[in-house]
Amino acid sequence: MLRRLNRLGALALKNSVYILPDTPESTEDFQWLRNEIVEEGGEAWVFHATTAGGMSDEGIVQSFQDLVTPQFSQLLDEMKTGTPDWPKLKRRFEEIRRVDFFDAPGRQELEKLMQQADRAQGMLPPKSAIADLQNKTWVTRRGVKVDRISTAWLIRRYIDAEARITFVDPEHYRHVPGEMRFDMFEGEFTHDGELCTFEVVLRRLKLRDPALEALAQIIHDIDLKEEKYGRPETAGFAAMINGIAALHPDDERRLEEGARLLDATYTALKG
Repeated sequence: MLRRLNRLGALALKNSVYILPDTPESTEDFQWLRNEIVEEGGEAWVFHATTAGGMSDEGIVQSFQDLVTPQFSQLLDEMKTGTPDWPKLKRRFEEIRRVDFFDAPGRQELEKLMQQADRAQGMLPPKSAIADLQNKTWVTRRGVKVDRISTAWLIRRYIDAEARITFVDPEHYRHVPGEMRFDMFEGEFTHDGELCTFEVVLRRLKLRDPALEALAQIIHDIDLKEEKYGRPETAGFAAMINGIAALHPDDERRLEEGARLLDATYTALKG
């Protein structure tokens, strides 16, 4: 159980007392761990507390940072020496970052190095490919489905995390200079020959990511109702994305739920 607690990033106080920041995720993690302990014949309790062993809030934050700062430092040393195994280091960085609750020293420097490495390997778009696409309002048709949901995810993940996306009736919409239209007639990004909008944006970003290419093949076959690529994940992904559209009439909610599905699918394809 100690190994599990370490993976959760729990801070030990005394006499088998461990704490995590009070979030729904932390509560769920502790409850699952408590259930396992009880099933094995042990005893455990989960409490919400406003104080912890007489420690100040500043002291608690510092203690959490002290848990991960040495790990960030070790990773930073490995990245700056020799020929690092970037995929392996990135996985380790993500594991540490998940339990870095208070932005420990070394994290920001590592994030910059990781972004530089990703961009050098084509896992992030070159700055020249997105310079004129940021801080824009993106416009698409109402009633978003697989291609528009996926393209919006691509925009917010690789172009502008804060991108504003609006949904319009194409019969009454009038284009405003500076707005970026996607998956719309005469849009800046829309179907091009045999390519769906997601594929067009992906090509514009100049990304060399096999997982994104695989995701594009899934979206292509669903959106164009083809079996050009015939990936085994396509049927399941189609069922999930169509379920999201059926369950949520609100377009922004469809993007939120769709983003979770796309994050999970992308991660699985990378694995």
